[in-house]
Amino acid sequence: MTSATMVKTEKRKLGAPEEWMEPKYYKNWHLANSGTEVLVTEFEWGLIRLYEAFSRWVSTTSSLLIDEDIKFNEHMILHIIRMHNRPKNSITIARMMNRDDLANLQYSLRKLEAAGLISKSKDKSGKSFSYVVTERGTQITDGYAAIRSDLLIRAMSTISNIDERMAEMTKMVSVLTGIYEEMARSSTTYNAQY
Repeated sequence: MTSATMVKTEKRKLGAPEEWMEPKYYKNWHLANSGTEVLVTEFEWGLIRLYEAFSRWVSTTSSLLIDEDIKFNEHMILHIIRMHNRPKNSITIARMMNRDDLANLQYSLRKLEAAGLISKSKDKSGKSFSYVVTERGTQITDGYAAIRSDLLIRAMSTISNIDERMAEMTKMVSVLTGIYEEMARSSTTYNAQY
């Protein structure tokens, strides 16, 4: 089976639209030498574009609510701290965001604290700090939630079967996160012969 045939077969299986890029455009593309590689590469580029669009959405919307130099990741940290209205320490926040750059995370926490959006207190053990959203932080996150519901959720509700589709995509992204994580660990000991 040729690469072009494999791509067409994969498209049919996935119900992909015919306007997808034809295989001839993938010729000599180092990331797409087979049908599966074409589809994985398209997914990865889609993921990059989605991340950038999501980041832009969060930053733009949040800038309507607060006149501070708070970046996308800091807005996400703020929402995670508010999640379930329970205090969270930096390790819990890092785990929830799948981050391993604790120093950068702690810098963001200091920025949020300086902006009056969160406050910190010592844990019961006295060895680490937990963070909670302040009244100002609650106003910002409530405002974001209202704009999100009014604009984003309303726009998404026009997609047929959105609830089922989002649930399926969430499961798939979760599985793929695990695969990428495992392969990241494997790549540290990978010894290819080039």
